[in-house]
Amino acid sequence: MGLARNPCSWSPQLTATSQGRADLKAASIVVPTYGEASNLRALAERVAAAMAASGRTWELILVDDDSADGSVEITNELAGRLPVRMEVRRGVPRDLSTAVLEGIRLARFDRIVVMDADLSHPPERIPDLLCALDGCADIVVGSRYAPGGEIDQGWTVWRRLNSRLATLLARPLVACKDPLAGFFALDGNTLPDLGRFYPIGYKIGLELMVRGRLRVAEVPIAFSDRVLGASKLNWRQQFNYLRHVHRLYLFRYGRLARVASFLGVGASGFVIDVAFYLGLQGLGIEHRLARFLSFWPAVTWNWRLNRALTFAERPWRPRARQWAQFVGSSLLGLGLNVGTYTALTSLVAFFGRNRLLALICGVAVGSIANYLVANGWVYGRRRAATANRLR
Repeated sequence: MGLARNPCSWSPQLTATSQGRADLKAASIVVPTYGEASNLRALAERVAAAMAASGRTWELILVDDDSADGSVEITNELAGRLPVRMEVRRGVPRDLSTAVLEGIRLARFDRIVVMDADLSHPPERIPDLLCALDGCADIVVGSRYAPGGEIDQGWTVWRRLNSRLATLLARPLVACKDPLAGFFALDGNTLPDLGRFYPIGYKIGLELMVRGRLRVAEVPIAFSDRVLGASKLNWRQQFNYLRHVHRLYLFRYGRLARVASFLGVGASGFVIDVAFYLGLQGLGIEHRLARFLSFWPAVTWNWRLNRALTFAERPWRPRARQWAQFVGSSLLGLGLNVGTYTALTSLVAFFGRNRLLALICGVAVGSIANYLVANGWVYGRRRAATANRLR
């Protein structure tokens, strides 16, 4: 997997009380890192103090995406006095979620805590999460939005709104007030095979809760913004979050979510169609020619978006051939749409008087046909045994 094991290790005396993963008072603390050298000493020392106060055996696993900021050297120094080690990932894309999964694989103990390196998650609450895990939950979230939880008072209105909207988008997937939390404890024995998880971006907790079908409990925490280092959150990460949530909806709700996605793509294509239709007329093109020309960018938009989202888990076919198939299915749907409208208004007196209802019926028939053809032919599985994951 492109991992390079760092020689950081700790004295056997520090872990002699808990050989193996059966000690329920022991915990492996997994922290993904990239460019976090300025925070590593404070993180390790605060974790050590919290775990010493709770009387638990522990290890800190830093999974680093090949930082060039001295993180390895700092970990070497820490490993001389604390149970800290670092796993450096090389030759793989930088990704917080896959780094966490690697840390879970490397964990020595069944009780596993995941947190960020930037100290936005208070290490002092680790024992509280572990205690709550001893109840009836499979995963315990350090929650900003549970009663008693807090967010940093320095957050801007935009950041608060952004966080709330992202949270609302994920709420239908799992019964949790803070489903996007990156601070959580879990029992490794409750997780399915880690190969079943396919996260995109940085919301690994949400991935584990939804695909793992884990029972969730929450412990309120005070979330603080980082003081040192730079945030990794950018527009690309937020776009990846939307892709991730879309895949989880497909996993959680199956065919219903797929149909909704197909219709949503179709609605967005209608906007593209109208925009080109009006824009081309604005350039002086005759309206019938504009209507013909506007069809092509709209159908191409729909094909590409359905390929990337609605049917993302299907084996990808050659682009040109699949595009042509999608155009054919769209023309078939259009024909059924217009044909249904024409037949109803011509042959049924009720629809002759209520043409808008006939139009709606035509759209419904055309849309159903489009979906069935797209699902079974354009994006259909060519083999009975296909990938069962959402890439």
